Amino acid sequence: MARAHHYRRRQSEAPELDMTTFMNLMVVLVPFLLITAVFSRIAIVELDLPSAQNAAPSTPVFRVEVVVREAGLEIMDGMQVIAAIPKVDDEYDLPQLSEYLVAIKNEYPEKEDASVLLEPHIEYDHLIQVMDTVRSVELNDGGQTTRAALFTAISIGDAP
Repeated sequence: MARAHHYRRRQSEAPELDMTTFMNLMVVLVPFLLITAVFSRIAIVELDLPSAQNAAPSTPVFRVEVVVREAGLEIMDGMQVIAAIPKVDDEYDLPQLSEYLVAIKNEYPEKEDASVLLEPHIEYDHLIQVMDTVRSVELNDGGQTTRAALFTAISIGDAP
């Protein structure tokens, strides 16, 4: 009978869990996650979409449109192509685009809006690079680089 009693007492004892390895994992994992969360930032780009009110202006208005095509970039005034910039070494010639946009901005200093129009299958990275070029330009003044705003109100759409 002593044996049966001893067997019941052993079964009623709760097994002990070893939490040491789990705690070691948490000690390493939590600081790592906190450090990496600091380096991830979200950037928001505000876009102006065309409205129905601006769809049919009574007088022709100069519009800056940059069309991103597979073959290169085109700058349009809303009706016709002002400049065509072919790709250089299979890359878009963004410095040349910037020069044209600076010339347009000097001619129309009050103009703030521009459109970036894309052909289908253009990579998202190219859209962002063109938008950055349309938005501002880097100026070198005596060895110091500054950024000047060009066309800050950007709308996007499909290329004609």
